[in-house]
Amino acid sequence: MPEHTGPVPRAHLVTGVEEFIAEHVLPVDDEHDGDVEAAGGESLRIRLQAGARERGLLSPHGPTDLGGLGLGMVDRVPVFEAAGRSLFGAMALNINAPDEGNIHLLDHVATAVQREQYLRPLVRGEVRSAFAMTEPAPGAGSDPSLLTTTATRVSGGWSINGRKWFITGADGAGFFIVMARTSGEPGEAGGATMLLAPADRDGIRVVRHIGTMDRSMLGGHCEVTFTDVFVPDADVLGAVDEGFRYAQVRLGPARMTHVMRWTGAAQRAHDVAIEHVAARRAFDGRLADLGMVQQQIADSEIDLAATRALLLEACRELDEGGRASGSTSITKTFAAEALNRVVDRAVQLCGALGVSDELPVARIARELRPFRIYDGPSEVHRWAIARRAVRRGAGS
Repeated sequence: MPEHTGPVPRAHLVTGVEEFIAEHVLPVDDEHDGDVEAAGGESLRIRLQAGARERGLLSPHGPTDLGGLGLGMVDRVPVFEAAGRSLFGAMALNINAPDEGNIHLLDHVATAVQREQYLRPLVRGEVRSAFAMTEPAPGAGSDPSLLTTTATRVSGGWSINGRKWFITGADGAGFFIVMARTSGEPGEAGGATMLLAPADRDGIRVVRHIGTMDRSMLGGHCEVTFTDVFVPDADVLGAVDEGFRYAQVRLGPARMTHVMRWTGAAQRAHDVAIEHVAARRAFDGRLADLGMVQQQIADSEIDLAATRALLLEACRELDEGGRASGSTSITKTFAAEALNRVVDRAVQLCGALGVSDELPVARIARELRPFRIYDGPSEVHRWAIARRAVRRGAGS
């Protein structure tokens, strides 16, 4: 397909995404019940991204000098939500996790050489990437300070040794951003460094896919080992020992783009449920006329509206250059739970069809549930939110 050579006007971007998702992505999603490997895996990604590229829709968040559309956080909201109506929509637009967050991180931290070697092909959809931070116990999980993977000084660079797991997209990734400890001990707040490593580098091994309930993430959630993996000094991302600080550059925005995508999926489930109860007749009338059904519809409308309001506020803060740690934690926690409520109500409103593969709501429920754990469990975010509130109250 020919490559689109000019930007799509912002006023038409959302409409273009909606039409592309409805015509070219949702039919594949529906046919294969949201299972990306069954739908074609990598070949599907290449085909869908070619279609997005032809229409000028690829990498809407990517930097313009490397081929993206340069959208800020607020401008991403309706675009990412429109893509999220399909479980494959984010992949089709090259805004899927972890690539979306890695593009954001590299755009803010990478050197000029790293931008050309790693960021440009990622923005163009020529490669995928993975972010390797999470480790098996007793290593880094919800508490990243427990990081045990090490990078030790060697001639000309660093040698990485460690074991990671639940690394999304690892199978088939072109390169890894690896979080490793370069100083200090597990449990200490500092001492982490980000390093870039091509996936074919000696010592990197994708051990296995860890089976999870979600099936729409290309490349799986994998266990990966790093054994004496050499990384030259030129491939250190940012400053040595500043990895935890750079992680915040990535995590806040990435949590918000997750919310955007999952809001689209939840809205689709809600729309399907409304269509069902408006057409289904029982008890001498439409299901939609029953008070208990109307209450569930209203509660979902409220949850969706509140999610969007919190999301926009957090995105405005990020666009203005703020860290937005508090607002992104609040938004992520509320959205993960509110959107699950929306989809759960949709399942209930659709009855037996809601737990079948006749409608998309069951698979949306399956795919959305892990969001209460991914990118920080709700309980960890609540702990952080409460700590900030106590510090404010104590005047510290």
